[in-house]
Amino acid sequence: MHEAARILDNPEQLDGTGVRSRYEAFLGTVEVGQTVLPTLSPAVAHFLKVTASYQPGLFWCYDVSDLPRTNNDLEQYFGSARYQERRATGRKQAMPGLVIRGSVRVVASVATRARPLTADELRPTDCTSWRQLRAGLEARHETRRQQLRFRRQPRAYLADLEAQLLQPSLPP
Repeated sequence: MHEAARILDNPEQLDGTGVRSRYEAFLGTVEVGQTVLPTLSPAVAHFLKVTASYQPGLFWCYDVSDLPRTNNDLEQYFGSARYQERRATGRKQAMPGLVIRGSVRVVASVATRARPLTADELRPTDCTSWRQLRAGLEARHETRRQQLRFRRQPRAYLADLEAQLLQPSLPP
């Protein structure tokens, strides 16, 4: 496992293809070694399975400059947003609205903590993408409203759906 860490640390400064080929050669050696030490077979099988699940995105950081090798920064980003949300609302759990407007609220909370935004920065520059974002948010909001209506009056909600379903699509 120390060899895997050394290869991924990339002291030779190889590109993504070079690191991938070295790592795959290492995995081949590990797979062959699995038969030599049968007592370690379950641990090695687990290591190979987990590595295979991460492999599609494992080597991009060697080809793209400034792309971090871990997602620790991203996890810290979302963790701080959760903390600020809980602190502002006094809730222990995330607000249900975070599901609906999370793509906007999380970015806004982190951006406004970095520095205050001016009115010019808040104005949308691309109205088409802004309208698409608003339509997506509204669609998620409508889905949540429908769920609430179902929970409050399930019989009436289902009767309304049934009436819509049985309505003829073409005039007689």
